[in-house]
Amino acid sequence: MTDSSVAVAVAQFAPGADTDANLRELRRLAQRAVDRGALLVVFPEYSSYFVDPMDDTLAVNAQDLDGPFVAALVELARDHGIHVVAGLLERGDGRRVRNTVVAVDGTGVVAVYRKQHLYDAFGQRESDWIEPGALDEPQTFTVGSLTFGLMTCYDVRFPELARTVVDAGADVVLVPAEWVRGPLKEHHWRTLLHARAIENTVYVAAADHPPPLGVGNSAVVDPQGVEVATVGTGTDVAIAWLDKDAVERVRRVNPALRLRRYRVEPGD
Repeated sequence: MTDSSVAVAVAQFAPGADTDANLRELRRLAQRAVDRGALLVVFPEYSSYFVDPMDDTLAVNAQDLDGPFVAALVELARDHGIHVVAGLLERGDGRRVRNTVVAVDGTGVVAVYRKQHLYDAFGQRESDWIEPGALDEPQTFTVGSLTFGLMTCYDVRFPELARTVVDAGADVVLVPAEWVRGPLKEHHWRTLLHARAIENTVYVAAADHPPPLGVGNSAVVDPQGVEVATVGTGTDVAIAWLDKDAVERVRRVNPALRLRRYRVEPGD
C-alpha cells in the first residue's frame, strides 16, 4: 500500500424482488467496506431488483436514472465520502428494460454503462427482457490516481469490449455480474477475469451474486492476473489496495498494449 493507493471493495450479495431490502443490504455492506478503508464499493448486476426466472415484473420495477434507487446510491456515497458502483434495472422504451450500471459519488452520477452483450447462452434468453446497450464510447471516472471503466457480466467473454475500455484510459475494469451457475461456470468466471486483467495489464474488480443462483467468487485481480482479494461463496466484501504504480510497472515489463498490431472497431 502506498500514498497513491485506492482501496476498492467488491461486495457480494443476492438481490431479490424487494428493492428496499436490497438497499438495506447495500448500506450494510457499504458500511463494512468503509470500516475496512474502502473508497469505492462495487456491487453486483441487478442490485436494484432481480427475479429468477425473469418475468414482466422487471418492467414494473425499472426506474429512471433520476429515480429513487440511484438517489439512494448517491446519498450512500455522500454519507461515506465514497464512490458506489451498482447494477440496476433502468426503464426502457417499451416492454424491455435496460441492464444498466451506474457509478456515483456524493454529487451524483459520474458514469453510466448499459450492458452491450446480452446473456442469450447456456439456455438463457436475457434479450427477451432486456434491450442491448448502444455501442457508445466508454465512460470513465477517476478516484485518486486511478481511472475506472465499466462493463457487465456476460460482457467479460468479449475481450474487444475490455480493450475499448482500456483504450479509453481505464486502469481498472469494474464488472458487476450475475454469473449464472452451471457446469464449469466457476472456472469460466475466474479464467475470464484473469485473462481480461493479463491481456490488458489492468486491475479487474468483479462483484457477483452468491450461490445458489450465482457462482460467487467476487474478486479483485491485479495486472499480472493474480487474485489479490476474493469473497468466496458467502455474502461479504473483500478489499484490495490498487496502485497506479503497479499498472505502470507491469506495463514496463510486459508492453503488450504498445506492441499490438490490431485495433478494435464497433460491429453491428
